[in-house]
Amino acid sequence: MTQLSVNINKIATLRNARGRNVPDLIKCAVDIEKYGAHGITVHPRPDERHIRYSDVLELKKALSIELNVEGNPKEKKFMDLVLKIKPTQVTLVPDANNQLTSNHGWDTIKHANFLKEIITELKNNNIRSSIFVNPEPRFIEPAAAIGVNRIELYTEPFAKNYSINKTQAIQPFFEIAKEAERFNIGVNAGHDLSLDNLQFFKKNIPNLLEVSIGHALISDALYFGLENTVQMYLRQLQ
Repeated sequence: MTQLSVNINKIATLRNARGRNVPDLIKCAVDIEKYGAHGITVHPRPDERHIRYSDVLELKKALSIELNVEGNPKEKKFMDLVLKIKPTQVTLVPDANNQLTSNHGWDTIKHANFLKEIITELKNNNIRSSIFVNPEPRFIEPAAAIGVNRIELYTEPFAKNYSINKTQAIQPFFEIAKEAERFNIGVNAGHDLSLDNLQFFKKNIPNLLEVSIGHALISDALYFGLENTVQMYLRQLQ
């Protein structure tokens, strides 16, 4: 079964809006674990506008399931954090400091030397590495050369075009997943996957190990409740 990692950035955004601890981020994460999710994803940014660095320290202590920490390895504070807590997985994302949300992947050709250095450091600390990539198969062979464990497919283009022509929308993602399979690289995916498109995506992507879903899942939880929503997403992945 493809693993479901729930991104809880939006829960932190809601908490931070009032400057207090409501909702309780750590309790929510523990409850999501109890409801059957396989992992928790967080993306602490330098301005800490949602997830705080202190949250990540607390989550590492509170969770039994996998913790996936996303961020730009060019930020020393980020690398210091992940090397200190040693989460199950670190997903490297080429975000700018003021970026609203992740919207592009790495050029694994241009940044090969830098990424190899970071990935080697993660491996030396027994941390699984993943890099955010656009659905372009040309980036896979260089990714294999730098030793990354997994790629995370940036799926916003798929979600955007799904209602127009889902067969065309999925094709580039299928092609890069097959290329990753050829080089023995695991495949994760995330960004705008939802109850509407998740099952189709899962059925058509080989070697899909994990999806990271936050915005859509937390939004659905407003209507369906958090426990029920987690279960609904899990059923899409069966």
